Amino acid sequence: MNVYDSEKIKSLLQNKGLEHQESYDDADVVILNTCNIREKAAHKVYSDIGRINHSNKDRVIAVVGCVAQAENSEMLKKNQSIDIVLGPQSYHLLPTMLDDVRDRKVRSINTEFIVNEKFDYLSEQGKPKGVSSFVTIQEGCDKFCSFCVVPYTRGPEYSRNYNSIIDEVNSMVSNGAREIVLLGQNVNAYQFKNGNKIYRLSDLIDKLTTIKDLKRIRYTTSHPINMDDELIDLHSNNKKLMPFLHLPVQSGSSKILKMMNRKYDVEFYRDIIFKIRDKSPNIEISSDFIIGYPGESEQDFINTLDLINDIKFTQSYSFIYSARPGTKSAMIEDNLTKKVKSERLKILQSKLTEIQHDFNKTHVGKKTSVLIENQSATNPEYYFGRTPYMQSVYIKSNNLINGEEKDIKITSCNHKSLYGTC
Repeated sequence: MNVYDSEKIKSLLQNKGLEHQESYDDADVVILNTCNIREKAAHKVYSDIGRINHSNKDRVIAVVGCVAQAENSEMLKKNQSIDIVLGPQSYHLLPTMLDDVRDRKVRSINTEFIVNEKFDYLSEQGKPKGVSSFVTIQEGCDKFCSFCVVPYTRGPEYSRNYNSIIDEVNSMVSNGAREIVLLGQNVNAYQFKNGNKIYRLSDLIDKLTTIKDLKRIRYTTSHPINMDDELIDLHSNNKKLMPFLHLPVQSGSSKILKMMNRKYDVEFYRDIIFKIRDKSPNIEISSDFIIGYPGESEQDFINTLDLINDIKFTQSYSFIYSARPGTKSAMIEDNLTKKVKSERLKILQSKLTEIQHDFNKTHVGKKTSVLIENQSATNPEYYFGRTPYMQSVYIKSNNLINGEEKDIKITSCNHKSLYGTC
């Protein structure tokens, strides 16, 4: 989502007459688009500002996104180099705020939740060119997981206008996109009401499927309690919807899930996966895991490993729990040492890597469909693409075309990538 927003911001400022620079050393304006999910990302903002400001104290520095939303006016107090603080729902105001800073020499802040206005404005901006393109269809969250800052930084769940999404995707496809990734904090909670008709994610995907030159559709990130029957059925009968689902579980312990306020237990999650696989036996699942949540016992951790062994997640993201100010879990006493958390993470990631590598090995010696995304700039003999299961593929060839789907003979792999020829 931040990549999508950053592209829109770049287009917004280029329409104002600014020219994008590859290095901040050459820039008059530097924008840091921030994430506040983990503590390390938030801290990195201030070290980046110090480095940027050191090379040129006269440039305008804008901090936008979720860290800006969370820290608000405190950012201006903490660092005098920051000129603009702008929340993730107000990006369309950036040109005016830049004028205020440069012409009136005043620092500027806006952290209002005006997401509908943002979408209306940003949808008019230029469309990024790429074989695979993101489009945000939903923002915010009403779930209030005890560890998560999203409801406070992105606001309540908001679904974007159905027709606006269709128009933007059509424009992206006309610019060369062949795969669309629909984005949202809870993307499968998408629900747009137009008169008596309520459009859900399954309706939107069905409509996008009718776009002739669009070859692949994906969506992320989903919440287990929003996996309705229509969406599950769609995976079994829609050929453009890829057989790969990212469905974060966070923990394999029902006790920890309750403490996290995830609104489901492990059996509910297992039942959803079994239901999906019953309809679509060839689907693969990826997930997110938080290790070392306050109160996590050795048995809770073992339960998570058991779930991983049962489901066989072929790709996953895993992190040590990071306490975020203002969240409920930040007030819980953390009884685990850093050493224990690190050891558990290492064990979990080793298991996830083993499963991913085993899955990749099943493709060696076979042909698999790959959407070609680009040719290597450093080594033109190689192209890059992805399988329906989101595996990265590096292909030795001199006659591929970006945007085409091609059956590629896989010759080798590691746990991260496949390698092939055609």
